Amino acid sequence: MARKRAEEVPPPDLEAFAERVGHRFARPELLRQALTHRSAADPRRDQLDSNERLEFIGDRVLGLLMAEWLAERFPEEREGELGRRLSALVAWDSLAKVAEALDIGAVLLVPAGENRAGLTTRQNVLADALEALLGALYLDGGLDAARILVRREWEAMVGADLRPPKPAKSRLQEWMLGRGLGLPEYQLVSAAGPSHLPLFVVSVSVAGREAEGMGASKRAAEEMAAEAWLAGLAKPGPTKP
Repeated sequence: MARKRAEEVPPPDLEAFAERVGHRFARPELLRQALTHRSAADPRRDQLDSNERLEFIGDRVLGLLMAEWLAERFPEEREGELGRRLSALVAWDSLAKVAEALDIGAVLLVPAGENRAGLTTRQNVLADALEALLGALYLDGGLDAARILVRREWEAMVGADLRPPKPAKSRLQEWMLGRGLGLPEYQLVSAAGPSHLPLFVVSVSVAGREAEGMGASKRAAEEMAAEAWLAGLAKPGPTKP
């Protein structure tokens, strides 16, 4: 028994993480819930103590705060341009970058087996936890608390793009239409994983070349497939631009 205790992983230091986030929680249970993955939630409560409800709130909080910020930062841009910026900044890969910078994976509450299997390094899991954190900040300290984190952690990404970015699917579609090739067709290759951790694989075939992408949703997988196909333009192959 003593050996078993010695091998147990110590619980994450949530107080230290809260300091890193820069907010003193009046209701620390909100922070714990934000960092509780569905796999570690209580099945007797139908996993309602997981971070999924806070993620639902945080997604809306992030969208509002980012829209507010972009409207201030780019006063000469029209709605469509701001929308493209917003889509890129709240996409799961952007969220995952911020979550990794905050080292959310180190404090995410998951079963030991899932931790060893690499659950806390999955980008979609990290992105969801970050949205849940924003939901917890909003409920504990209002929009001001969430705004501080958003403007601090997204500053580099917001300032990096002088022009509004375009999603890979839009860029691939423009490439095809410009050459009279019609619209790209995406095919679902596979869908696997449990309900709380799905993994989709999608392929796209254009001009005699195929590429695949993976993601936590079909839309995300399509975006990655388009990105992979466009990346192949720089490589030798049968494609004729």
